[in-house]
Amino acid sequence: MADLAARGMRCIAYDRRGQDRSEQPKGGYDFDTLSDDLAAVINGLDLRGVTLVGQSMGAGEVVRYLARHGTSRVARVVLIAPITPRVLKSTDNPGGFDPAFLVKVRAALCKDRPGNIAAAAPAFFGSPANAVSAEMMQWWAQMLLRCPLNVMLSLHRTFTEADFTDDLRAVRCPTLIIHGDQDASVSLDLTGRPTAKLISGSRLQIYEGAAHGLPITHAERLNEDLRMFASA
Repeated sequence: MADLAARGMRCIAYDRRGQDRSEQPKGGYDFDTLSDDLAAVINGLDLRGVTLVGQSMGAGEVVRYLARHGTSRVARVVLIAPITPRVLKSTDNPGGFDPAFLVKVRAALCKDRPGNIAAAAPAFFGSPANAVSAEMMQWWAQMLLRCPLNVMLSLHRTFTEADFTDDLRAVRCPTLIIHGDQDASVSLDLTGRPTAKLISGSRLQIYEGAAHGLPITHAERLNEDLRMFASA
């Protein structure tokens, strides 16, 4: 955001409910409510001609926003390493995550959240193939740990069980999908390619060697692609 703002673009971000500086309500950690939170920001600031950018779970919030609130205020959409259309394993989505595995992930977080998050950092960034400092990995882990455990567990269930197939088919604005071919969190074949197929006229841009944390490891390239797409 600092780089894009320095080039004259207005950049706005907010902390998702339950995280960092936002309040921590007991509920509302479903995509309908989360997308309504996004609408509250857009409407409250009276934003128009917006380029919506969502990374990972944020991509789900973006497409659900479009399904619930339309495109009257949105000009373009960018989905980075999206969790869409769905990540849960089923008969027609055999490459997804087994529900039993996801239960084990949540149990591991309950037992030793700092240890499990720290252990996941290298794969998240694609290290050592992608050079990332130990301090950056530590910062990422600390950021996640600022999210209360109950909120993290709720959000994990939300995004692993969601199905955005119908939402994606309804997207009608220009859409850019960016995904790394070494993403171990949500693989290109599981989410990026299917997402591109479901959004008519969308463009899929693949970053060779990039993992899930490409906004950090490939920031310069990503910012240039965002700038060019938003200015088109």
